[in-house]
Amino acid sequence: MIAPVYVAAENRYDCGMQYRRAGRSGVMLPAISLGLWHNFGDVDALSLSRKKLHYAFDHGITHFDLANNYGPSYGSAEETFGQIMKSSLAPYRDELFISTKAGHDMWPGPYGNWGSRKHLMASLEQSLKRMNLEYVDVFYSHRYDPETPLEETLQTLVDIVHQGKALYVGLSKYPLEAYLFASRFLKERDVPCLLYQGRYSMLVREPESQGILQAVRENGAGFVAFSPLAQGLLTNRYLHGIPEDSRIARGGFLKKEALTPEVLRKIQALNEHARLRGQSLAEMALAWLLKDASITSVLVGASSVEQLGDSLKALDNLSFEEEELQRIEEILA
Repeated sequence: MIAPVYVAAENRYDCGMQYRRAGRSGVMLPAISLGLWHNFGDVDALSLSRKKLHYAFDHGITHFDLANNYGPSYGSAEETFGQIMKSSLAPYRDELFISTKAGHDMWPGPYGNWGSRKHLMASLEQSLKRMNLEYVDVFYSHRYDPETPLEETLQTLVDIVHQGKALYVGLSKYPLEAYLFASRFLKERDVPCLLYQGRYSMLVREPESQGILQAVRENGAGFVAFSPLAQGLLTNRYLHGIPEDSRIARGGFLKKEALTPEVLRKIQALNEHARLRGQSLAEMALAWLLKDASITSVLVGASSVEQLGDSLKALDNLSFEEEELQRIEEILA
């Protein structure tokens, strides 16, 4: 049986998605975006990846976030996206905001990593081919390189925009001092940093404590939060310990040492508060981030269409009473 031709839902912009301005720019991103770090690689069924991407777009998610080494295996998430882009999403390219990144391990040798001009240029060329795209909407330097002169990395980002291979540039996981230097450098060359992407959740507060959020706001950029559910800790997955089929049990990025008795106590208490709000723990964790208007978007993963749908329910209630926020801070203290 031949699959029917995909036609996007007519009500995709009227089904509850909210759109937020990325700093002082013309870009509007969905409050919840889809990250393809996991669950879209060559170990995953293409048919399921297609269903998730179609569902996301049908429900107003216009931003898809990738990187050169997302998978597994490296490059395969971009290949998956490229196949679906070619087969069904191409007619909607001008409605989509697609990002990719370079800077983490990708291929062997001294140029398969970090922030050199050689690596960034080569990686983006490869990414565009895999994704069947002529350009990306934003290209990120995926991490700060302490060895390569920062000017080299940043000038490469400027040149990539001038070459038409990216419309905007962003920075991910840069320490504050490097971010401030980079923001000035890029702005002086009329290619301002559009987005800063950082790890941020109820359990990971460094963007606040290190001054990143304030600096991003002051520099007119948007902030995109990744791992908003702390790789699953802020879901109902670990409320009663470690399930056999969980990320921790499989030995992935999330290690069993992360689920300490103290963390377990916190997530159980947070879950009880979420229940009083009429939300799941995951819904409340996303809503807690999005209560701040300066958070442009949060990136969620999705192992299934149902999981993605559950994440979107967070948009039904983003408001918190002051007493609630105080109670949450007490739990997290």
